Amino acid sequence: MMRQNLGRSTRSIYLGLACLSLALHLLLAFFCLSVLQTACVLPTSSSSSSIPTRTDAQHSQSISHSSSSSSSSAASSSQKLPTIPRSEEHHTLNANTFHHEKNHSFSDATERERELIGAGKGQRVKGRPKLEELFKHPLYNLPRPELQDDDWLLRVKTNVHARDRGSEEEEREDTIDDSQWQSDSEEEGYDKVSWTSEVESHPPWLRFHLGISRRELYDRKDPNLAQLTHYLATQHVLGAVQKTGGTQLKLLVSFPNYGQALLKPMRQSRDAETDVNLFYFSDFERHNAEIAAFHLDRLLGFNRIPPVVGRLINVTSDIREITTDKRLSRSFFTSPAGNVCFYGQCEYYCSSEHPVCGRPHELEVSLAAMLPDLTLAPRRSWRSPWRRSYSRIKLAQWEKDPAYCDTVKQKPPYDHGTRLVDFIDMAVLDFLMGNMDRHHYEAFEKFGNETFLLHLDNGRAFGRHSRDEPTILVPLQQCCRIRRSTLLRLRLLSLPGFRLSDVMRESLLQDPLAAVAPLLSEPHLSALDRRLAFVLQVVEACQQQHADVIYNDLEGYDPQPD
Repeated sequence: MMRQNLGRSTRSIYLGLACLSLALHLLLAFFCLSVLQTACVLPTSSSSSSIPTRTDAQHSQSISHSSSSSSSSAASSSQKLPTIPRSEEHHTLNANTFHHEKNHSFSDATERERELIGAGKGQRVKGRPKLEELFKHPLYNLPRPELQDDDWLLRVKTNVHARDRGSEEEEREDTIDDSQWQSDSEEEGYDKVSWTSEVESHPPWLRFHLGISRRELYDRKDPNLAQLTHYLATQHVLGAVQKTGGTQLKLLVSFPNYGQALLKPMRQSRDAETDVNLFYFSDFERHNAEIAAFHLDRLLGFNRIPPVVGRLINVTSDIREITTDKRLSRSFFTSPAGNVCFYGQCEYYCSSEHPVCGRPHELEVSLAAMLPDLTLAPRRSWRSPWRRSYSRIKLAQWEKDPAYCDTVKQKPPYDHGTRLVDFIDMAVLDFLMGNMDRHHYEAFEKFGNETFLLHLDNGRAFGRHSRDEPTILVPLQQCCRIRRSTLLRLRLLSLPGFRLSDVMRESLLQDPLAAVAPLLSEPHLSALDRRLAFVLQVVEACQQQHADVIYNDLEGYDPQPD
């Protein structure tokens, strides 16, 4: 009897404990639910910022890359806007002057700018690639005036044009071939072509040349762009010689339809970071940097880098067996590992100690579309005002004079037109990809000072992801001037729906070499977001100190609400 009563009392105790535990769990669940609801409710009283709180939370997400930090910033963004976190894995940006906790990169945006960016709205359709949505955004489809005849770099000469100029000789020649160009080359391997004034008869490289205008190298919507990149990636290589000029090895390759491309070989693995002990002028050039620079330039809406693609070539059949360059031919050898190698002749890294090697014959390269010949479209080379000293001990003038930009703005061509903001566009691009080697730049002579700058030679970009170089951005810091369209696109690319690292990753997947391995490692992609945040901080600091920071190149454009 005692055992039966004891068993009943024990079961009663267990049952009571179970009920108590269940009650505590329910209470804890209700408490957590109430906390989460409180964190997601927007405060009724707005802060002094004119930007919706939801936009602030989204921007915090795009910078922090952490779900925990983004959720907490959503709750407190109306009182204290988020600052940019610094990862222990990365060196901090050496520019604390431009780090402001009390303001957001959107805090100075006008209502019209927010309409352009689309902040606070559903920026992206679910399920669609971010890259596709980015290029559908109004900021990448701005209305522009129609191009006139003198806005094109090259034009096809017709019989009518020849007669209008009154040139009897030109008229006679054009009449003979009826506006056609037929190849009379008897060199083996070249196509026998017949080109007319009709665009359909032109190869992709010629259509690219004829599509260059005063405002950009190519139209992103031009279907020829895809044809050109496919052509670069697939055309049979007919010839290869070493290109003169520059400090490192590069080749000029020829194709059967008379097109050419600039080849830069793979010198090191994609994940290899530049040695911290090397000066900026001592680093290898990277083939994947040329490819990534083209994609980044396009994402920023500049369209100022000639199309570049990656490709696998055979070192033996595509270079050694067809080259007519004796200097190049003499540099070939077979390594102890059985790989075919060469080194050519150049100022840096052209020796048997620094060879370019296949595996054993296969080699990754970048191929860039060539610009029109200088006899047809002369280009002028300009020395960069913010050129580095290229010395191990000396400093450049801009490194010693904080007011250096005032001197620059008084001298042509920076004293009028858009040259200064064009240069700052280039500085933003270089900072995002870590390119410290911008000593000169070029522009087409035909357009004078009213044209874009060519963003050429980007092989020393993307060398380090663990360290940023704020001195690349000194032109923006000293001049405090930036295009409105550039700034709005940068702000757009800082939003989660269009995060720069995400659209860059998608864009690089379009390159043929992406099937071999990612063209940029994830740390490089993360560095793009970090550097973009810093650019926006610099602009924000400028806006606090100056009233005329924004160069309004969107005047007269009034976006229509969705």
